Amino acid sequence: MSSNLTTRNSVHEHALRDKHARKSEGDDSTPSTGEESVLHYAPSPELSTELREASTASRDLANARRPKLRVVLVQTQAENAGAQEISRLLGAGLTARGYDVANLFFFRKSDSFDEPPNTFYCAPSRPGNPVALLRMLWTLAGHLRTIRPDAVLTFQHFGNVIGGGVSRLVSRAPVIANQVSSALSMSMPVRAADIIMGSTGFFQCITLNSRDMEREYARYPAPYRSRMKHVPHGFDDKSHSLPKDIARQQFKLPPDRTLLGCAARLHPHKRLDAAIRLLAADPSWHLALAGQGADEERLRALANELDVSDRLHFIGEIPPRQMADFLACLDVFVFPTQAETFGLAAVEAASAGIPCVVNDLPVLREVLSYQGQPAAVFVDASNEAAFSAAVSKVLTDRLLSDQLRQRAVGLKSRYSLDAMIEEYVRILGNAVGADAH
Repeated sequence: MSSNLTTRNSVHEHALRDKHARKSEGDDSTPSTGEESVLHYAPSPELSTELREASTASRDLANARRPKLRVVLVQTQAENAGAQEISRLLGAGLTARGYDVANLFFFRKSDSFDEPPNTFYCAPSRPGNPVALLRMLWTLAGHLRTIRPDAVLTFQHFGNVIGGGVSRLVSRAPVIANQVSSALSMSMPVRAADIIMGSTGFFQCITLNSRDMEREYARYPAPYRSRMKHVPHGFDDKSHSLPKDIARQQFKLPPDRTLLGCAARLHPHKRLDAAIRLLAADPSWHLALAGQGADEERLRALANELDVSDRLHFIGEIPPRQMADFLACLDVFVFPTQAETFGLAAVEAASAGIPCVVNDLPVLREVLSYQGQPAAVFVDASNEAAFSAAVSKVLTDRLLSDQLRQRAVGLKSRYSLDAMIEEYVRILGNAVGADAH
């Protein structure tokens, strides 16, 4: 427990020491952050190999070039999902480049969440009533006032609307909104709030992760669109080193069966029922699902109905450091999702050398290609016969699977982690400079 308190105090005391050296916004008094009700967990020591190797040299160089800026990353729920993986990698990259980074989550959703360093929670769980919501917002405001960031990066639509709104109420720090939610997936009130905030200057910049997202937001008001910037996701290399039999043993999966797999939240939008129906097409196939979510009960019921429960394996949520081992288990990665803004899980799988069969979405065709050549097989996943035929072809056509692997190698350079981080460094520099003026 003492190490947890040391981490918490180091960030907050650092902020308080220079409180009077920075320009005050209004009242100098700092309200209670409600820490007596806030959970804090010891950070995981793991960073990506690429960032770990560059950390010391990059930090020295960054410190020599610029003052140490304090950045807060505001995220909704803490779980091992795509948006959280991006904020984890971005926070690690900014830290390696000399930034003082803190991570604020509204609440913790997953017990297995692998939190980054300097992580704080505004509530122990999802607020279930107005009083709990107000308490969470008050704690969020308290953290932001105490940390006194130079810039705030928000993620996902609730993170953008709530985190961005609270931040601008208590701080003059510019807000950079990371828009990874399809406009169609937002409720009308949230969508309206997002449009108003993006059009009136609550957000200094709005980053989108794909050209398909840019097209979707093309009908938004001109002031909103003028703040949009395309920043493709970078990703941590999930190439595997474990032999397949050892990897399967680690996850208690059958060693000598054809194994399909997917890593995704267990949510109806991911349409994992289509993946389960594949098992009815071939009695020799097994399916492993890595993830957690409210849709698990429905998926288990479908497996019982189809009499394939003995060939369906729920792995549960796994931390990013174990994803490479999970991918090493698979013969084919299936991705029947009905809506994506990038498809990070499929990009990671393809680049790790796992042939991918994915739903035929425009954004997936955009992202899963290299130099105009597809790095995955695209199919209408709602068509059971077509979906199973595509999987079967990948399993039996060695030339096709080899082509997919060769093309997917290029995804590592197309979605460079360093390139993503450097783009955010430029955005932060422009935002802080513009705010200072």
